[in-house]
Amino acid sequence: MTEIREPLKPLGRNPGGLFVTDLDGTLLRSDRTFAEADLAALRRLGAHGVVRVLATGRSLFSLNRVGTSGLPLDYLVFSTGAGVAEFPSGRIVRARALGPDEVRRTCDALQDLRLDFMVQRPIPDTHEFAFHATGRPNPDFEQRIRLYERFAFPLAGDIAAFGPATQFVAVVPRDEAQAALAQVRRLLPGLTVIRTTSPLDGCSTWIEVFPAGVSKGRTTAWLAESLGIAHHRTASVGNDYNDLDLLEWAAQPFVTANAPADLRERYTAVAAHDHGGVAEAAERWLKKLSSG
Repeated sequence: MTEIREPLKPLGRNPGGLFVTDLDGTLLRSDRTFAEADLAALRRLGAHGVVRVLATGRSLFSLNRVGTSGLPLDYLVFSTGAGVAEFPSGRIVRARALGPDEVRRTCDALQDLRLDFMVQRPIPDTHEFAFHATGRPNPDFEQRIRLYERFAFPLAGDIAAFGPATQFVAVVPRDEAQAALAQVRRLLPGLTVIRTTSPLDGCSTWIEVFPAGVSKGRTTAWLAESLGIAHHRTASVGNDYNDLDLLEWAAQPFVTANAPADLRERYTAVAAHDHGGVAEAAERWLKKLSSG
């Protein structure tokens, strides 16, 4: 693993807590816009001295496509925790990557399992990736290559020439997800392997491989500790399986109503992403903080 770390800029205030929200399917609505109620709630959190964090699987390049520049936030945890940036300056304060030996080991494992996958450049160039295709039909995999056709290229020759990588993404049909996930975890002990639902077709499963210790939850925990924020003053809201460790870490976890049923059963449910779920979570948490 390789790592770059910079000192955090002083906040200029005593943090009143930390509130972290996922993006796709949580803060970002189905029409790719943000609800004014959610934005107003984030501003109220800021007025109470709460540090506001957006934790997403997206790269910085992909975030810019969404148009996040005006959001009331303090930090971005991006690429599923491989990177952290101050907001709105965009200054990267932490970036982690798989080392060349880990890249080779992961590439060999995914090829042995006959999976379609991408391997992505280190931060900040995570939107650039090489891809390996098995040749079987995989519409979601093919769609991602088309979306990033300016930055995608076939993986050819010795993987050692690629160098370090932020992550691998293997794309599998939903009905093959559980078996493939178990196999990848078995072959890659010591690395972080995360399951998420494809943000492209909402159906396929992405199996993502990161350096050890990289995840939304672990990276947000590092951020909270670095800022001196007590764990009991933390909350998170998410909607999918790649939010699991973030939900497990936060003192007060919430999931939106559009989350899978098993997540809604485990965590406090709020309104769906299209109906102000982040705002509801923020207001309920603030009331709990003020009464506690």
